[in-house]
Amino acid sequence: MTPLIFSLLAFGISLGAGVLGALLGIGGGIIVVPALTLLLKVDIRYAIGASIVSVIATSSGAAAAYVRERLTNLRVGMFLELGTTAGALTGAYLAGVIGGRWLYLIFGSVLAYSSVMMFRKRDGAVSTAPRSPVADRLQLHGSFFDEAQHKRIDYRVARPGLGLGLMYVAGISSGLLGIGSGGLKVPAMDLAMGLPIKVSTATSNFMIGVTAAACAGVYFARGDIDPFIAAPVAAGVLLGATGGSRLLPRLKSSLVRSMFVIVLFWIALEMILRGLR
Repeated sequence: MTPLIFSLLAFGISLGAGVLGALLGIGGGIIVVPALTLLLKVDIRYAIGASIVSVIATSSGAAAAYVRERLTNLRVGMFLELGTTAGALTGAYLAGVIGGRWLYLIFGSVLAYSSVMMFRKRDGAVSTAPRSPVADRLQLHGSFFDEAQHKRIDYRVARPGLGLGLMYVAGISSGLLGIGSGGLKVPAMDLAMGLPIKVSTATSNFMIGVTAAACAGVYFARGDIDPFIAAPVAAGVLLGATGGSRLLPRLKSSLVRSMFVIVLFWIALEMILRGLR
């Protein structure tokens, strides 16, 4: 494969990954890493390094649009970043000592768990959240206008302590696997904290760039970021994320959830099978 063909294929794959990443709040890394390793035969460590860059690009392309649409809960995002940033630094360190085969298996297991949890709530209903004094004091609750339903949605945030703990685990997976950890952040906010799926997706997009930036320096210093691979990936993801961010407000919540489950389950299966070979 010539360098030009490789760059064009990487750009095309990343373009689609950026659209899905922005729609589902998963950063695009869960598409980029399997595609680079399974289709383009890139070493998984370089694929993860490129994915870290693509996650930052996804966040940059989608976060601003979601903040403008008032879908992102900035208070929740900044609160939960305390856990994800600390976890990302932990995961980035562990990535240097864990073998490639185990990275595939961990990657697949994380995504399989996320798909199962989201499938359990496939009706798309907003959770009835118990009252939380911490959420009340921090004013984490919010509302947004759902264009698909043509009405205002008010929601309350529950169990912020549990959410913070889950975000630390999500941060570890981000630093370890280079996936932005949206596959864990979205279910944590949606299922554990009671946020609507669209708010969870938008807030995840806001958070993933910060999480990735926290561990990008570790990957760069270790030599796992190859500019030849990362450049077309970042360009494609950024363009795709910008387009995908314009679609989310117009889609039904149940459709977003179904897309999330299908994408995660397929990739989880592919990665687990690769790790078992």
